[in-house]
Amino acid sequence: MKKSLVILFAATLGLAACNTEKKGPGGLLYKIHKDGGSKDKIKEGDIVKLNFIQKNEKDSILGSTYDNDQAQVFPVGKKQYAGDMQDVLTLFGEGDSATFKINLDTMAAQTKQPKPEQFKNDKYIVFTVKVEKVFKKGPKEDDATFQKRASDFFQADFKADMDKKKTAEPAKIKAYVEDNNLKVQTSASGLQYVIEKPGDAARAVEGDTVNVNYTGRFTKKGDDKKYKVFDTSDEKIAKEAKVHQPGRPYGPTKMVIGSTVPGFTEALKLVGKGGKITAIIPSKLGYGEQGGGPIAPYSPLVFEIEIIDIIKPKAGAAPAAATPVAPAAGHSANDGHNH
Repeated sequence: MKKSLVILFAATLGLAACNTEKKGPGGLLYKIHKDGGSKDKIKEGDIVKLNFIQKNEKDSILGSTYDNDQAQVFPVGKKQYAGDMQDVLTLFGEGDSATFKINLDTMAAQTKQPKPEQFKNDKYIVFTVKVEKVFKKGPKEDDATFQKRASDFFQADFKADMDKKKTAEPAKIKAYVEDNNLKVQTSASGLQYVIEKPGDAARAVEGDTVNVNYTGRFTKKGDDKKYKVFDTSDEKIAKEAKVHQPGRPYGPTKMVIGSTVPGFTEALKLVGKGGKITAIIPSKLGYGEQGGGPIAPYSPLVFEIEIIDIIKPKAGAAPAAATPVAPAAGHSANDGHNH
C-alpha cells in the first residue's frame, strides 16, 4: 500500500459522536472516542495534521505516528467515490478521535485493485486516529495566499515540535536507564554504555572491519509496552518485532569502522572480539536533528552489539567490503541511513 494511501486511510474517522460501533458508507465501521466539539467539519482543500495507529484485524500494530512522535500533515483531496477516505474526512473536525475499520473488499472493488499483500486475509484495516489540526482557507482567500499562510504555520509548528523533542531527549535517556536499572558509563562524547562482556584485549580501529550481531531499539515503549525494535541482524527478533524484511540476509553483519554513525562507531571500539556492549546513543551521535528512515529527529537510540570478529585490512589493500545494514523494513540499505 502506498504511504499516501495509508495516511489518507488513517484520516477516515470521526463520523458522529457515539460510543458504539456504527456503520458508515462503503462498509465502514467506526466508534468515536472523543468529540472535539468542532462544528466546522473538514472540507476538500483543507490541510490536516493527525496522529494515528494502524493495525490489522489481529490487533497487530503495523504503523504508528506515536513511535517517533511525529504527526502527519497532508491536504484533503477530492473524493473518488462515496465513502472513500476523502469523503469520510468531511464527517469530522479538529479535536475528534476515533477507531474505525475500512472495508478492504469495498476498496478493492471501487479502485479495481487487489488487496495489499499484507491484508490479503483481512476484511478490514483498523485505525485509531486523533485529529490535531485542521487548517482552512479563508472565505475569499486566493490559493497562493492560502498556501503561503499554511506553509508558514506548519513550518512554525514543526519547529516547535522539534524544539520540544530536543528538550525532552535527556529525560528520555534518563528514564530508559532508570527503568532498566542500568549501571552506565559515560564517555567524553556523551555516549552511555554498559559493557556486558569485554571480549579479547585487541580493539578495532579505524579501517578495520567488524563482523557483528546487533539490535537497535528506541528508548520509548510502544503500545505493546515494549521498546520498539527498528533494526536488527537477528531474524527471529525481526519477525517478533514485525520489522522482518523477506530476502534480506540476516546473521552476523560486516561493518567498516568509521562508516557508521559516531555513537555506533565508538561503541564498536570499546569491546574486543567476543565482546558484548549495550550503547545508548544520543541523537547528536546518531541521526541528529534530521533523523532517517523510521528514526525521528532528536531520537536517542539503544543498540545491543556483539562483536563476532575483527578483520584487519591486508597491507596495501582497501578495507574489506561491508554488508550494508538496512535501517528498517521499507528502507533500502543504501539510502544513507546505515549505522
